[in-house]
Amino acid sequence: MKTIGTLLKQCPIKKAFCLHAAVLKKGLQSHVFISNQVLNKYAKCGHVLLARRVFDEMSHRNAVSWSAMISGYDQCGEHWMALHLFSQMQLLPNEYIFASALSASASLAALELGQQIHARSLISGYASVSFVSNSLISMYMKCGHCSDALSVYANSVRPNSVSYNALIKGFIENYEPEKGFEVFKLMLQQGFVPDRFSFVGLLGFCTKSDDLRTGMSLHCQAIKLELDSTPLIGNVIMTMYAKSNSIEEVERAFRLIKEKDVISWNTLISAFSHFDDQEKSLRFFKEMVNECSIRPDDFTFASILAACSWHASIRHGKQIHAYLFRTRLYRDVGVYNALVNMYAKCGSIRYAHNVFNKMSCHNLVSWNTMIAAFGNHGLGERAMEIFEQMKATRVKPDSVTFTGLLIACNHSGLVREGELYFNSMEEAYGIAPNIEHFSCLVDMLGRAGRLCEAEEYMKKFHHWNDPVVLGSMLSACRLHGNMVIGERLAKQLLEVQPVTTSPYVLLSNLYASDGMWNDVTNARKMLKGSGLRKEPGYSLVEVKGNYEKFTIEDFSNLRIEEIKNILGTLNGPVKYSFLL
Repeated sequence: MKTIGTLLKQCPIKKAFCLHAAVLKKGLQSHVFISNQVLNKYAKCGHVLLARRVFDEMSHRNAVSWSAMISGYDQCGEHWMALHLFSQMQLLPNEYIFASALSASASLAALELGQQIHARSLISGYASVSFVSNSLISMYMKCGHCSDALSVYANSVRPNSVSYNALIKGFIENYEPEKGFEVFKLMLQQGFVPDRFSFVGLLGFCTKSDDLRTGMSLHCQAIKLELDSTPLIGNVIMTMYAKSNSIEEVERAFRLIKEKDVISWNTLISAFSHFDDQEKSLRFFKEMVNECSIRPDDFTFASILAACSWHASIRHGKQIHAYLFRTRLYRDVGVYNALVNMYAKCGSIRYAHNVFNKMSCHNLVSWNTMIAAFGNHGLGERAMEIFEQMKATRVKPDSVTFTGLLIACNHSGLVREGELYFNSMEEAYGIAPNIEHFSCLVDMLGRAGRLCEAEEYMKKFHHWNDPVVLGSMLSACRLHGNMVIGERLAKQLLEVQPVTTSPYVLLSNLYASDGMWNDVTNARKMLKGSGLRKEPGYSLVEVKGNYEKFTIEDFSNLRIEEIKNILGTLNGPVKYSFLL
């Protein structure tokens, strides 16, 4: 009997089924020790239905039986079932049963039930046991009753590091970080050594609040305790530095993690993608898959596809698509939204639409991505068709939907339709237009030459002084040669945005379009006198996996002579065909 009990405790779940069958065959299920072992095995492996069947069939149950079943329900997320079973219990609960019942109450934020269990634990004398008192602290913190949690801590006979960790986590979650840091200091003063759970909440707060100085201090303490090399702490440290724009520190923290998990790699890839270093993002992805054999998850693919989108690297995007096609057993809507976006950003609208059509389900992001894709490619009518399909599926549009539609109408010259969409936002869908929608509308009217109407909208919606709107209008004035409105807007733009080159460049272009070269010279002198410098535009070309940057009047490329020769050979046939 003891042998079967030992085997049940140590064996994997598949063998546990066989041992359970052997128990039934030999008639040993009447022994409470054996049944408890079977019940505990099923409960710990998440097979609560099998565990409950064993529990119900037991002729005799002791505290271990109840503890295993209540704990099993709590750990698999069946918190109400755990509390219901606890209420049916006739035996006196032990500390493990009280702890599980309190954990279930905490998960449900069921304060009243938690208080009743607290009262029972006081009557039975278990409230001061650290296992129960720590659960009480967590329960009160989860329910937002920090003072009650502190009261439990004050009455604890022997508070331990788990007690302090529960208080720290609770204060951070209840938006009282100062008290969390005070408890951390008290923990150190009492001679307790902080563990990874002590640091994770505090570092997480530093990440959200952009408090880099405090975060670096905690990082130093984590290094002393050799906790920075654990994935749990290392990943949070990476996130903190990423939020603080310290990309070198992100990579340094990553390299120090001993057993990197998929979250470590995701944080690194996402950080470099965010900092526009897409080349490194792609390199890290290859290292993750090929050298470290870490299986990417949905977040990995979403991040790396975003990097491909930014770089317009369709070659890498297609490789990732092929990898997904070969290896994925299921299809996550977020990943396929990223695929649609990648193909659209790389100019392959047909591929984007194919992926969209093959998706088993679409969410709001899917529809918005496809509308934006068609809109950015100048296919306004196709974008409107997608919007109609979206409405037919009863998906409610949001502000992003209308941004995509207005851009689509703008790029396709569908001014009347664009105005209708803009006016229907609040009337039909209760969505108040924001500055982005308004900029699209003004730009659309300006491109169509309806400058006076655009000005009326600006006055109506009180966006007269927004630099983006003024810039759009000034560009439209240049396009249609309207010097009167253009000069007025240029002066206004210089007042609201004096520290950028845009107003000077737009004004110079406006004068140039009308041949007013003296005024062009004056505008350029104003730009030079302002001390501002216009950043030159550049082209980025992918060559065999490497990215070459070409800037106007920059001849520093090592292969510049070869490039000039190729351009020369291309130039000849073009001229010849032109003459024909």
